[in-house]
Order: sequence, then C-alpha cells, then structure tokens
Amino acid sequence: MYRPISNPPNPWAGPLVEYLGPAPPARLEVFEEQARSIVVRNESDDIPFTYSVNPYRGCQHACAYCYARTGHRYLDWGAGTDFDTKIVVKTNAAELLERRLGSRSWRGDWLAFSGVTDPYQPLEASYGLTRACLEVCLRHRTAVSIITKAALVRRDVELLAGLKRAAGAHVHLSIPFLDESICRAIEPLAPPPRLRLAAIESLAAAGIPVGVALAPILPGLNDAEIPAILERAREAGASSAFLILARLPGDVRPVFEERLRSALPLRAARVLAGIEDARAGQSRAQRSAFGTRMSGAGPRWQAIERLFDLHCRRLGLANGEESALEVLPPRPSSTPKMQQRELFPESP
Repeated sequence: MYRPISNPPNPWAGPLVEYLGPAPPARLEVFEEQARSIVVRNESDDIPFTYSVNPYRGCQHACAYCYARTGHRYLDWGAGTDFDTKIVVKTNAAELLERRLGSRSWRGDWLAFSGVTDPYQPLEASYGLTRACLEVCLRHRTAVSIITKAALVRRDVELLAGLKRAAGAHVHLSIPFLDESICRAIEPLAPPPRLRLAAIESLAAAGIPVGVALAPILPGLNDAEIPAILERAREAGASSAFLILARLPGDVRPVFEERLRSALPLRAARVLAGIEDARAGQSRAQRSAFGTRMSGAGPRWQAIERLFDLHCRRLGLANGEESALEVLPPRPSSTPKMQQRELFPESP
C-alpha cells in the first residue's frame, strides 16, 4: 500500500536544494511505497537495455511529450498533471537492489537508470534513492547506464567515476532544445539546457563516458536545432549521440497537444503536422509495434536522420545509443518477449 505524506524529508537538513526554474504550478503529492521489486526486465526492440531500475514513478519535470505518462494509469491516476504531481517514491529501492544483485540468479548484466522516469528528478535531492542504488552497484561491480535531463547528476560525479573504473558507467544527457523559452514551454520544470551542458562538461572532465540524447525530435519545433545541439554537446565533452522521434501514445497525445497549443499557438499546427510527416507510410499498427515505435519513416524522417548523421561524422560523435554503450559489458542472450505492460513496475 502507498503511504501519502504531506512533505518529503526536509531537504534543508542536508544539501542545499532549490528549484532551477519556477515553482511547480500544482501541489506536489508524494507517496512513499515499500516496493516488491526494483529491477524491471525489458525486451522491447525499441530500447537497448534489458534491465532497468526506477526508484520513482511519475516525474516532476512535467515534459509534455513523455511516453511514460501512460504508466500512471496503472495506478488509477491520470497521464496529465497526476503524472507531474503525484510522485511515488520507492523508499526501499536500495535494499531491494542489494538483495537482487547479491542473489545467485543475477547474471551480472548492466543496469539502466531509468526506463520510465528521470532518476535525478527534483525529489532525488531529498531522498537520494538513485545515489543509494548506485552505491549498491559499485559494491557489486555492476555497470550502469543513465539517461537524465537533470543537472543533479553532477552531485554523483565521483561515485560514477568510481563505477566507471570498477565496472563501467555511461551517462546520456537529454537535450532536445537549446532555446530556453521553448524548453520552458514543453519541459516546464526540467533544468535549462545550459545546466545540462554544464553537467556533460563535469562528467566528461571526470573521465565518465557521456553522450547527448536528442530525445525526442519534434519536427517543426526542434529538428532545425540538431546541428547546434550536437556542436554544443561536443564542445562540452560529449562523445556520442542518439535521437528518437516523439512518440505520443494513448493519453500522451492530448496532454502534448494541449500544452503545445497553449504555449506555442502559432507553431502548434506545423509541429503536429511535422510529427505526422515524419511517420509517413507507417500504419497505426506499425506505430505501436515493438521496433518501430521510436523511429520514423518517409522523406522527412530520412532527411532528419541524414542531417543528424552528417553532423555526428563532422564532430566525431559516436552515432546511436547502442554504439555509446559498447563501453559496458555485453548483455546476456535474450529470452522470450514480455508483454508491453511489463515495461512498467507492478501495480499496487
């Protein structure tokens, strides 16, 4: 059962914590959970990892396009503001991970943080669950891959450097926009791009392999920024890059459309048409099938991929998430596919 609390642990008792932008527009509700498991297995062809760790459910960054929003429906909540403001905290995450990595059945595969929500979202500054889990990985010499939008990852630079030496570590900073006004409109509570670039610089300086994720691409809104994002990331120390096309499944599309039309009314129609253009030729079934959900089709998407490939070659960036993860141990052989619902943590 979830235990609702009125406040997370007092952040002023430890490290200094402050918002990197405006305060949340809706009241935050935090639910502490004693989870039953923490390592989730995934075998979707869209995603290059097998195992992931998600210390949180929901995400305060409130990115309008986030495909993980649909997971909140399994908790009997909504994919809109509920996802942004009803955050479940798995307080026993590190304990569960210690048990899992210490079990005889664990095969030593690398772990992805996180498959569903950002492991360094604002509550991590108070709870420290991601850091505690990384400490467990270090003790068990388990390699990790992280994708985040948060500058808070800089807090764990020394820990990640130790993990890199002991087992392997790779971090991707997601930077789909350089224009801070557009970033604030679509990713209202995520750190601004300049702080994400600063995080790349800090990680690279510590010898941690770091890349940039242009995730997602929203044709008509940020595809023109691809060269500049790659160049800025390379200057900061990124060694790899990947991109994915926006996927707006189920309840995510109305959330995204409402935000887009409200924040950028003059560009909304062009962006929505651009997303459709980049999936030209894909049937409804293809758009939801494993292996095709995060990529596009047709001339517009091909032009975007060529642009991306050209500038990756120009800048010497390893192209593609899989190539960036070659620094980590190989995954064990795959097993039969799982149902899509199993991508999400268990329901209460």
